[in-house]
Amino acid sequence: MPTQDPRKIAPESHWPDLLRKTPDGHKFRHGHALVVSGGAGRTGAARLAARGALRVGAGLVTLGVPPAAQLEAASQLTAIMLTRLHDARALEAALHDDRLTALCIGPALGLQEREAALVATALASRRPTVIDADALTLIAAHPVLFSALHGACVLTPHHGEFARLFPELAREASANLATKCEATRQAAQRSGCIILYKGAETIIATPEGQTAIHSATGSHAAPWLATAGSGDVLAGMITGLLARGLMPFDAACIGTWLHAEAARQFGPGLIAEDLPETLPSVFRSLGL
Repeated sequence: MPTQDPRKIAPESHWPDLLRKTPDGHKFRHGHALVVSGGAGRTGAARLAARGALRVGAGLVTLGVPPAAQLEAASQLTAIMLTRLHDARALEAALHDDRLTALCIGPALGLQEREAALVATALASRRPTVIDADALTLIAAHPVLFSALHGACVLTPHHGEFARLFPELAREASANLATKCEATRQAAQRSGCIILYKGAETIIATPEGQTAIHSATGSHAAPWLATAGSGDVLAGMITGLLARGLMPFDAACIGTWLHAEAARQFGPGLIAEDLPETLPSVFRSLGL
């Protein structure tokens, strides 16, 4: 398969047009994201993702939680809405609402049969979907889930998750940046979806070979991202951009840049909760 030379991600001239909201729009016009949460005691990761989706501009964001976690989640939410998702059947019923325009599944989700069924249902919906964390581990363990991946999916593995999904490619990827790019391209081709291989140098690739690099090194370093929950916020930001109608590759590239730029603008002392709250400053720097 022909590939393209990777390009460096930088703020591009068309980004403001993609991110700017129309003055006569309403919340449903800007998309509705659903973030699927883990159970009681494990809702924090999904709440971080939901906050990222809301701050990046999704018109509505709903957190789907199992009944046992409802009170825990409700006590921490304001603008983010809440719905009960007891099992995969409940998720399927929720997805009958065509106004749900993007999904995020995986952060602290769990690794049992119930959670595998939730991932299967999310994939069967064919909605734009960000797949992160536990959902990646489930897909690596269940070939039927891997085969259900589709072109509107964005997978966001760190190195350990990439190694579980693509063990032979992970060995090649560890050598240098060029082999990491090639391994990410091959992973995207095999899976049929966008692969966002996280790291100080994040690689994003499409099944067709289009590839982009975000290098958070040197003068662009963002070491403060090495904190619990920052990846959950990134998953949510990409989900929010998908909900707004961006194409998966654009959503992954722009979300990655916004995520790192928020960390750079906030600086030392950053925790994951700070990332969504710094986005308004980043948007102003883009002239929005």
